[in-house]
Amino acid sequence: MVALPDRILISAEEYLIWEPTQEQRYEYWDGEVVAMSGGTRNHNRVSLNFSKLLDDALADCSCEVYIVDVKVQVEPGQKYFYPDVVVTCDDRDDDPQLVQFPCLIIEVLSPSTEAVDRGKKFAKYRQSPTLQEYVLVQVAQSGVEVFRRNEQGKWVLSDYNLGDRLLLESINVEIAIADLYRQVEFEAEATD
Repeated sequence: MVALPDRILISAEEYLIWEPTQEQRYEYWDGEVVAMSGGTRNHNRVSLNFSKLLDDALADCSCEVYIVDVKVQVEPGQKYFYPDVVVTCDDRDDDPQLVQFPCLIIEVLSPSTEAVDRGKKFAKYRQSPTLQEYVLVQVAQSGVEVFRRNEQGKWVLSDYNLGDRLLLESINVEIAIADLYRQVEFEAEATD
């Protein structure tokens, strides 16, 4: 493997040509290429469960579900991110490398990415006029947070726990939170 410098600065056009040829995935933040970190088994399992549930539910409609290796163009020429799961129902989304018009984005949280997923990424995702829901899924314990854009354009938070059912309004799909955590083993908390 070739050692890369700590910071890679290139144009968006160069990034879009260079990045698909790499073994590792990289996001693009205003000219800087940022390496994606690896996930855990629980992270992978939750992402897989969520994408499978959505793909099965949307099989007979024009919406498309993508995972991990499809980037979202958050800001043309400025920001390209890799969410864990993204859904688009927009006919304009015909680029083979990326989604430009997402209606639903799901991030499965890990300790190394949670602050960015909640902060900088969500701030940028909110600028997408087509995005209706942003979902954050915990893997250290069960818990799902859904941010929905209301009719006034404001983002409203709803929390869901293991016994709840979640209606994803953007795609009219209801799923049991417990199904997201199928085959996930949570670490036991240490007691004093």
